[in-house]
Formats: sequence, C-alpha cells, structure tokens
Amino acid sequence: MTQLPVVDAPHEEPARKVRPPADASTMAHRELLGGDFWRKIPAFEDIDEATFLDHRWQMKNTITKPEKLLEAVQSLASDAFLADAAEGFKGAPMAVRVSPYMLSLVDWTNPYDDPIRVQFLPTASTRLPDHPKLTFDSLGEQGDAPVPGLTHRYPDKALFLALDTCPVYCRFCTRSYAVGPDQDMVDKVSLKASPKRWEVIFDYIASRPELEDIVISGGDAWNLRAAQIEALGNRLLDIPHVRRMRFASKGPAVMPQKLLSDDEWFSALVGVVKRGRSMHKDVMLHTHFNHPNEITEITAKALGRLFEEGVHVRNQSVLQRNVNDSIEAMTMLARRCAWVGVHPYYVYQHDMVKGVEELRTTVHTAEVIEKHVRGSTAGFNTPTFVVDAPGGGGKRSVHSYEHYDHTTGISVYTAPSVKEGQHFLYFDPIDQLPEEGRQRWADEGEHQAMIDEALAAAGA
Repeated sequence: MTQLPVVDAPHEEPARKVRPPADASTMAHRELLGGDFWRKIPAFEDIDEATFLDHRWQMKNTITKPEKLLEAVQSLASDAFLADAAEGFKGAPMAVRVSPYMLSLVDWTNPYDDPIRVQFLPTASTRLPDHPKLTFDSLGEQGDAPVPGLTHRYPDKALFLALDTCPVYCRFCTRSYAVGPDQDMVDKVSLKASPKRWEVIFDYIASRPELEDIVISGGDAWNLRAAQIEALGNRLLDIPHVRRMRFASKGPAVMPQKLLSDDEWFSALVGVVKRGRSMHKDVMLHTHFNHPNEITEITAKALGRLFEEGVHVRNQSVLQRNVNDSIEAMTMLARRCAWVGVHPYYVYQHDMVKGVEELRTTVHTAEVIEKHVRGSTAGFNTPTFVVDAPGGGGKRSVHSYEHYDHTTGISVYTAPSVKEGQHFLYFDPIDQLPEEGRQRWADEGEHQAMIDEALAAAGA
C-alpha cells in the first residue's frame, strides 16, 4: 500500500503592520518661506527681488550701528522693545552686524520670542548675570595655538583662523575674544587676514606630517575674497599630508545671496573643491543654521547651486535657550537641513562665554532633545550632540560625562585621545538649577567644594 506524503499544515501569514498615512504636519519641513517677505520691513519695502538677491546690496545695507537697526524696524516694534534693545547693546561682547536678509526673517509682531532676534539682538531685560566660571576664551584656543591663529588640539586636525570678521555677528560667538571690533567689555585679539601671518601657519602645517585635516574658519570664510579662497585652498592642497579641508561659514544661513550673485567667489570655492577631488582630497563647506526659520526658498536655491557642482555641505548648530532648545525646533531643523541638501553634523552645547548667560541651557536639556531627534530621520541626517569641553578637551558626546550632578550643574568629561589624564568641567546655568544648587552657587565659599565633589565622583 502506497503511503501518501505528509503535508505540513499551511502557515498562517503574519499580520502585516501598515503604518497609517503620515499627517501633513510631519512634512512641514518642506514648506519654505518664499515671496518678497522682506518688503514688510519699512526700510526695504521698495526693494525688488533682483536687488535683494544681490550680495553687494546685502553687504552695503548690513546694519552695523544699533541706532540704524532700531530705526529700520521702529514702526514694527513697540517703543518699549526698542528701548530695551538699545539698552541691551550696551555692554554686549559682540558688535552689531545684521544682514537685511536676517532682519527680514524676524517676526516683529513678537520680537521677544523670535528665535532669530534672540541670536543677534540683545535685550537688557532678559540679561542674566554671568556664571562665575565663564570666560571669553572658554575653549582655551589660544593656549593650544603654536602660532597665532592656528589651534592644534587634536592629533590629526588643526583650526586655521584666517580672519576676524563675519557677514553677521552672533551674540553667542565662541570667539568673542577675537571676532569683530573691540567692545566695552573685551579688547579683541587681532587675527587680521594677513598673508604674512598665514605664511607662518602654512609653514607650521607643512612641518607637521600628522596634520591631515584643516578647518578654515575665523571669523568667517564668507568674508574672504575669491583670490584668498583660492590662495588658502590651493596652498593647503599642495601640502602632501593634508587630505581634508573644511571652509567654515555661517554665510549660507545669513547671506545666501552670495552663492547666487558672487560668481567669482562661487567659482573660486568650486575650483578648490574640484581640484581637491582630482587629487583625491576632500574639501567641504561647513555651515551654521540654528533654527528652521533661517531656511527659505532663497536658501534652497543657493544651496542647490552648490549641490549641482558637487560641493557637500554639513551643518553645525549651537543649542540656545529660546532659540532651538525644544524637541520640535531641533527635529524640524534637522529635517529641513536635509531637505535642502545639508547634512546635520553637530549640535554644540552652548560654550561658556561671557555676556550671554540667558542663551545657555543645561546638559540634561541636550540629552533629552538628542534622544527624541534620533530616529526622527535617517542616521546620516541626525546630528551628534556634543560638549566642546571647556579648557581644551575637544568635542565630547554630551552623554559621555564621567559624572553629572544635576543639583550643582557640574558635568565632568575626559578626553583620553586629546589630553590624557585631564578632567574638563562644564557648568549649567545657575538659574536653571534646583534651589539647593542656586543657594550653593550664591555662596562663593562653596564653589571649590562643589568642584571637588564632582571631580571625586568622577574618579579624578
């Protein structure tokens, strides 16, 4: 008798989980501001598009005096706000320098809460006392400078400070010790765009075969002339062991018009990038968007021109209170940057610089935001949240502290590949600490005790 084959019972198909259709709000990062939005500013109401997109007009009309800035918007903002801002300019560590483009992006119906206004225009009423541990060169860049204007901290990377001016001046600048003109509270270190000074830097880089990665910053590479971009870029490319270069600029965020109308400068940058590629060397542009409102249709058009030429762009943000210290703002920023072809790279914990304490946040804030941003978009479009360790420890993942006391606000980091055996301290803003922490910082005699406790807990 023939035995019939045994047939397994049919498998049941697993239930398929289909994501529901996405809510339209999840694609809000694609909605970029367009049209002639600048005409809402009285000073610009008669400016046509061709003029507004001309970088020369933007430079010529960039506002550098407090009274001129307040005059440009006085019919839009209240007298109380204007008086508050006028007072806020006094004693600020950075001079006023705001492009017409940036001024046009501020919501002048609610300037106190506007994230762009907060970054560029101080108000006296929101100023907080400096934390006792703040300085002007909190990262110790000058201490790690073997020659003026070159910081050599990491084994294979150096920071080339080519100049000391920018297209705009940010209130939170980590180089308030050098960038821009002298202010009442700080006499600036001079880092002028000097070929003679650059020559010393080139010689040092050429003498150090371990240096493979050079960041060209300042100041801001946007303010270098086309010939200077070519001279710096090609001179560094000619050094055999230099394999990677990054031109650092806030320009795409604050004056994207340069990429659209300054063909000589654009061609110089593209030329260095393409020559580097022909030599199998990587040349990139690093920029600095802090809030999604800074990215408009003008931005997309300007960055698209770079994309067409194969120029890769990365973004580095600074975490700032009342600017981008929310899950919603930082998630939107990461996704909007990616939409216009910019890779989110870093989000920095605000450096411990003087004069802008109201902009700093806690390390805990950065940790919470990072957890929510991660997974909201592709990994390569997810920024790493870092603390640039005060005193020269370099960039450390915000989560990587050896110890963090939420009461005193002291976090302790180590940097074994940068400065082995040392400990670096970051201090949260006092006003965001619990009452016990605020009371201890109010007592000067407690300061060293808190530091000693944190170092002991970290195993120092």
